[in-house]
Amino acid sequence: MWDEMSDEALMLAYRDGDAAAFEALYRRWRGRLYRYLLRQCGSAAHADELFQDIWLKIVGARKGYEVAAKFSTWLFRIAHNRLIDHYRAQGRAAIVSLVSYDDDPEDADRVAALPAAAVTQPEVMIERKALAQELVKHIEALPAAQRETFLLSEEGELTLEEIAVATGVNRETAKSRLRYALNKLRAALKEVR
Repeated sequence: MWDEMSDEALMLAYRDGDAAAFEALYRRWRGRLYRYLLRQCGSAAHADELFQDIWLKIVGARKGYEVAAKFSTWLFRIAHNRLIDHYRAQGRAAIVSLVSYDDDPEDADRVAALPAAAVTQPEVMIERKALAQELVKHIEALPAAQRETFLLSEEGELTLEEIAVATGVNRETAKSRLRYALNKLRAALKEVR
């Protein structure tokens, strides 16, 4: 039943007192939201804290929830604002990601793996793992605004219009940021292969 309902319908059901609707929303969005936060702040501890804060904000806002935008846009707008608050509290102007997934295997488990290779020979698996690590490294190296736009597009599956709303910029700025991010990632990965 929940699988057929839109995110907005689930949130409205939750607003009206259906706790199971919230559980369905949480299951649908937890992975994408967590990966977005982890890749933005680079620390599992900070990502965990922000993740919980965002879901608590959603729980707190449920009684006044009205459908004004897609749920995903609303969710990632809350996440964007919480990240800004987090960095202001830390006195940092730029978003910095310096985590190395080789240093903390627990963090690596939280990052979505690339799909398994059709051929599961060890050399193919090693090559895919190396490529995934290179991709993560290059995503982390993107300028903060480009990285955020890329992650909202890929992890949040937001459109350019939704990204613009979530980040508080116009559509053309979001489009430029995404284009620059994709071009940088393509160029970086072309060098790897």
